[in-house]
Amino acid sequence: MKSDMSNDILTQLTQILEARKNSDAETSYVASLHKKGLNKILEKVGEECTETILAAKDAYTSGDNSEVIYETADLWFHSLVMLSHLGENADSVLNELARRFNVSGHDEKNARK
Repeated sequence: MKSDMSNDILTQLTQILEARKNSDAETSYVASLHKKGLNKILEKVGEECTETILAAKDAYTSGDNSEVIYETADLWFHSLVMLSHLGENADSVLNELARRFNVSGHDEKNARK
């Protein structure tokens, strides 16, 4: 997959999440999460994180990555909902990742202490 396509998907998803943020919670899953508040959104992120970890463990032993890809998509989606709830979006994360280019992972980790 080309990075332009990835950026397009993230841009489209960001636009959809923002559009649905204040939609009718009865008809929009995203709106229902926002209506339930940050704690519910964080609960979903945690749930999807656990499911991703378990799927990765299964993929390691089975050699089939399809479930870990599916669960990672759920994790990313719910993480983007979380960011949206906090007034951020995928661009904020992409900018942070770009900032870390040419920085040693060890140096970056040590700088957090």
